[in-house]
Amino acid sequence: MKIEIDREEDGRWIAEIPDLPGVMVYGASRDEAISKAEALALWVLADRLDHGEEIPELKEVFTVAA
Repeated sequence: MKIEIDREEDGRWIAEIPDLPGVMVYGASRDEAISKAEALALWVLADRLDHGEEIPELKEVFTVAA
């Protein structure tokens, strides 16, 4: 799953995983935003599996867009 990351004008970092709608987090640093996005994505995937919902096909667990 690709993590897209960008820096906001106010200095916060935002990380989003387009393959999982709603997985978007802010962090004070780039690393914090990536870490939070990974944690939220894993929680969402686990929740979907627990409820018998489909999850996206995973070729790689996480990659960070440059």
